[in-house]
Amino acid sequence: MRILSGCSCAGLLMCCLAWSQQPAAAGASNKGKSPAQSPAALTEMLKSNVTTEWDAFKKRDKQAYSDLLADDFAAVEDDNEGMRNKTKAAAEVERSNVSNYHLFALTVIPLDSNAALVTYEITLEFPPKAVVRFKRVLVSEIWVRRNGQWKERYYQETHVR
Repeated sequence: MRILSGCSCAGLLMCCLAWSQQPAAAGASNKGKSPAQSPAALTEMLKSNVTTEWDAFKKRDKQAYSDLLADDFAAVEDDNEGMRNKTKAAAEVERSNVSNYHLFALTVIPLDSNAALVTYEITLEFPPKAVVRFKRVLVSEIWVRRNGQWKERYYQETHVR
């Protein structure tokens, strides 16, 4: 099972690397691109974005969450409901019952100057009367820089027992 998980992660990373290396759209130019950030600055900035993301769920702030997502955002969660787009993912915020969260082992792997893989473990807390009180998941996110802003392009979570 661990080998399968490792292969899945390696496959995801290879797809991300291939995707990030695709040529720019026709007519796009390199003029006006922001200079590359230092790894430490990129890590701090994306950690702040991840914190903002989970604070939005905690506060049920649909707009704050939606502002972080790319227009072509896609997410896969561990609930067997399939792929979600930006609209469907943002709509879930209003129904959130996350009362607190704890991030652990956040890492940022730059893929190029405009894309990064962010991985972390998160423990979600739910209200005392909730059927499920705690949930731990491993998360992988792809963040892309578009028009000078970092946006979350892809979200994948895996339940941890």
